Amino acid sequence: MEEIYQRLRQSVVEGLPDRAREAAQQALSAGVEPLDAINGACVPAMDYVGERFGCHEMFLPDVLMASQAMKAAVAVLEPEMRKRGAERVMRGRVVLATVKGDIHEIGKSLVGIMLSAGGFEVHDLGVSVSTELIAAKARELDADIVGVSALLTTTMMVQKNVVEAIVCAGLRPRVKVVVGGAPVTRKWADEIGADGYAKDAMSAVTLAKSLVGK
Repeated sequence: MEEIYQRLRQSVVEGLPDRAREAAQQALSAGVEPLDAINGACVPAMDYVGERFGCHEMFLPDVLMASQAMKAAVAVLEPEMRKRGAERVMRGRVVLATVKGDIHEIGKSLVGIMLSAGGFEVHDLGVSVSTELIAAKARELDADIVGVSALLTTTMMVQKNVVEAIVCAGLRPRVKVVVGGAPVTRKWADEIGADGYAKDAMSAVTLAKSLVGK
């Protein structure tokens, strides 16, 4: 059984979707519970990739390939999981967006990938998203966390507007607001009343877990 888990983990780490799909099918054929395969192999594999990325031992293409491999494995495992009445428990629901006027996407997308792998339900609204839409989606989706990215000093102020919009919508303090982006700092997060600051994808996952745990 451990050999099957190891094969699945390795296929995700190496970013091989076809092999991950095959390993997931082998796990089912061997009688492994699909939820156990996800939590025991796929998630730890993405955690490992995230840690190596944080240490600069793996790079963005590696993370993206690993994500595709995990999706391939989960696509095999989830239908069988539903047939058996099992359900992957989500840690929380996250709305992500790059603020209005800013079209940078790679960092935000990476955060979304790692949050999904970490057990969060992620709704990525894309780039240059209006403050009003972010607040509306947070309400509509009953989000636990709103994550907003700004990669330009000229768009950082929009993060403050998002915090204020969440307050005006009556969603605070239940909905937590997390900010990030190249010019963003922990001091800025404190100044605008955000609940946290993440400098990279792995710290965003750690922060999100701590916030939903409160």
